[in-house]
Amino acid sequence: MTLAPSHSATELQYLDDRWDDKVAANMDEPELLRYRSNLLGSDLRITNFGGGNTSSKVVTKDPLTGEEVRILWVKGSGGDLGSIKRAGFATLYLERFLTLEGIYRGADREDEMVEFYPLCTFGINPVAASIDTPLHGFLPYRHVDHLHPDCAIALAAAANGREKMEEFNRTYVHKLIWVPWQRPGFELAMMMKRAVEQEPACDGIVLGGHGLFTWGDTQRGCYLNTLRMIDHLTDFIESHLKAKGQNILGGQRFAPLDDREEVAVKILPFLRGRVSEQKRSIASYSDLPDVLEFVNSHDAEKLAYMGTSCPDHFIRTKIRPMHVPWEPTSGIAALKQAIMDRLAVYRTEYADYYRRHAEAASPAMRDPNPAVVLIPGLGMFTFGKNKTESRIVGEFYVNAIHVMKGAAGLSEGAPPRHLPQCGSDTLADAFQTYSNYVSLPPSEAYRIEYWALEDAKIRRQPAEKELSRTIAFIVGGGSGIGRAVALLAAERGAHVFIADRDLESATRVTEEVRAIVGKEAATVSAVDIRSRDSIRETIRQTVSAFGGLDILVNTAALFPSSPSGAISDEQWALTLEVNVTANFLLVEEVGRLLQEQGLPASVVLTSSANAVVPKRGSEAYDVSKAALSHLIRELAVSHAPLVRINGISPATVVKGSTMFPRDRVIASLIKYDIPFRSEMNDEELRSSLAAFYAARTLTHAPIDPQNCAEAILFLAGPKAPCTTGHLIPVDGGLADAFLR
Repeated sequence: MTLAPSHSATELQYLDDRWDDKVAANMDEPELLRYRSNLLGSDLRITNFGGGNTSSKVVTKDPLTGEEVRILWVKGSGGDLGSIKRAGFATLYLERFLTLEGIYRGADREDEMVEFYPLCTFGINPVAASIDTPLHGFLPYRHVDHLHPDCAIALAAAANGREKMEEFNRTYVHKLIWVPWQRPGFELAMMMKRAVEQEPACDGIVLGGHGLFTWGDTQRGCYLNTLRMIDHLTDFIESHLKAKGQNILGGQRFAPLDDREEVAVKILPFLRGRVSEQKRSIASYSDLPDVLEFVNSHDAEKLAYMGTSCPDHFIRTKIRPMHVPWEPTSGIAALKQAIMDRLAVYRTEYADYYRRHAEAASPAMRDPNPAVVLIPGLGMFTFGKNKTESRIVGEFYVNAIHVMKGAAGLSEGAPPRHLPQCGSDTLADAFQTYSNYVSLPPSEAYRIEYWALEDAKIRRQPAEKELSRTIAFIVGGGSGIGRAVALLAAERGAHVFIADRDLESATRVTEEVRAIVGKEAATVSAVDIRSRDSIRETIRQTVSAFGGLDILVNTAALFPSSPSGAISDEQWALTLEVNVTANFLLVEEVGRLLQEQGLPASVVLTSSANAVVPKRGSEAYDVSKAALSHLIRELAVSHAPLVRINGISPATVVKGSTMFPRDRVIASLIKYDIPFRSEMNDEELRSSLAAFYAARTLTHAPIDPQNCAEAILFLAGPKAPCTTGHLIPVDGGLADAFLR
């Protein structure tokens, strides 16, 4: 079946030409390469995050000899096209690099070639050349793009892909050539080199099961050639899908639940807890139309089990997602059981996959839990070490869905006896196909996942921080101690949810936190901790944002005051409600989530030295804090052993505290006969009062919110695993508050 294109061979129907000649006018070649790369990487239809690579062969004067030499500029290992800077490219003497062909000893020794890449480095450039470097270096073109658009991989992963590529060439007047599957590296570079030598008029390469190569004589020409090729491929796939109609993916088996977002939030803590058996992870949820169409289709389970085809997809999504066989109308209890049953199978199969292919030098088996979970009626849940990664994992699997759907759309009759992805007889039985889609064989997937070069890339990543992979729910985070806790938790790698009665202040602090950990790792909500409904809604938002919760900190409290010094019955009741009852409500509501999640967790509440030091004029506050101190002990007993519950008992913290507005500070200064001037600003007044309180302690040091934050996160974090039901004084050595 040949379909006529819906647009001409020159115009763009699906993509946008984002090149600006004015912006590019004064750029040199390396900067134009950076510009071209950023434009390509800015559109997920062209390539995914961290995927693909670009290169240019630039004539440069050698600083040592003064002679003109060709330098290969190519995206460095681990870079992302959308955000790469000029400094992110590896630079190699091209002629020196090309001599490596003469010492190449064959596919079974190709990994040793990587050791020679640094010897070809031009300049003092610390950027490591990636394993894809020879794929660019040995192509005889000035500017090269290697990308993973869904449309191209759909063709590359189709059982009849080579036949359909020829149809595409005829229809759109292109000259693509086909190179069968080979793991990226030096051997693939040699295969591509020979392929273009045999077809010198070709205008691109389809790598079986992998991706697309295009090129050009100029930066602008290369960019346009790439856009046109992807645009035409998109039209080709879309035309076939349109012709297939509703029968794609076997048709729809289930209907999406109307309340799927609510159900997703209910199941997320349970699911996160189970897939975090070895390492905690942060979750993302997607019910995009493409996701729902796939998970609810008849073919979803079979296609999902086959796994992905493109190495860039596979590295993020693992060998395959976990598809949960659940009837969407059967309820949450049935879903939990289905998750547990399928998870046991998934882990066993992953361990078998590792044992079947592991060699003596293989790295140790990695986490056997899935990164992608597909649930009919609901959608897709993805997991990663941080929010950004979990989102990107989801984006990659959406790419994989497009590939499977596109390959299915290209189907015409029975698949060929010899799949075009297979380039050697040894893999003839390894490639499997279903609905015209061809997945990566497990043996080849293992060679990539546990490749020594990929393992080295993992080891080069920065070490994770103390609170990485954890979710901190900080109530009262808009000021004072809560703000200090939020900032310190962020510095230690936590994902932070800030809840406060004062949403404006909490929002400002959230922006400070985002400046530390990134915009996706912090969010904010208003909360009234006297209301169960408000608490539940804020917890729901936390789960929706990150998938669960690991640390609860509450620093919110009330100190009643009046001009006369006397407080009303209403103030007394409100003080106990905020300082005692609200803490009970918080822990009870969060505790339900933590039990559902099933992961060890911690709670830290904020009491006060006033709990053991009676004073005139602060009876309501002091009594409330005494009650809270004992409540901490009671809660530690009732929530053991899963949840540790502790507290801190600070002396008066004046700095940054909303409990010390200007009028209260002045009243205290007058009460203690501390001299001050009316023209002093708020901070000067607070400093005078803080100095007075400090003088009454053994250390003579004012209590800073940072001191309290350090104590809170010590109790909440991994360094106090055996401490629960206790309170740490943070009072500068207040003898009146010594334990009694």
